Amino acid sequence: MRDAIDDHVDLWAGQLDGFDPAREAITGRLMLLGRHLAGSRRAALGASGLMHWQFKVLLMLRRAGRPYERSPSQLADQLGLTRGALSARLRPLEEAGLITRTSEDGDRRRVRVRLTTAGLAAWQRHTGAESDAEESLLALLTPAERDQLAALLRKLVLRTVS
Repeated sequence: MRDAIDDHVDLWAGQLDGFDPAREAITGRLMLLGRHLAGSRRAALGASGLMHWQFKVLLMLRRAGRPYERSPSQLADQLGLTRGALSARLRPLEEAGLITRTSEDGDRRRVRVRLTTAGLAAWQRHTGAESDAEESLLALLTPAERDQLAALLRKLVLRTVS
């Protein structure tokens, strides 16, 4: 079976000095798949009703493990935000019932941000939609092929993102 990248490679093969058809095929397909996955994530966000920044806050809380809470300073650090920017993001999430902010031991200076049951459900809906799209993409591969692809991609990532 052929794809659009095969046509692209055929078009340029023999026309450019130093043209490597395998390199072009790999990078072209990686770019296409990256765009496909980004579109799937945007669609999942749209279906879940969350904005990207909202999902990121919920994700950081879920990643904390039970009871899914962090201090505002921990969240700000994880998200790369100032405390003021984080506070502006927490307000609408709290109003929507996705998080709570509570004072620790009655000390208003020590606040904990916690994922609510509704916030956890919103996070699960979104990640479920993302997982479905990813599984649909990878369904053509056998478990051994998935493992092989994961190992090859890891090798590339370690070379470039270390």
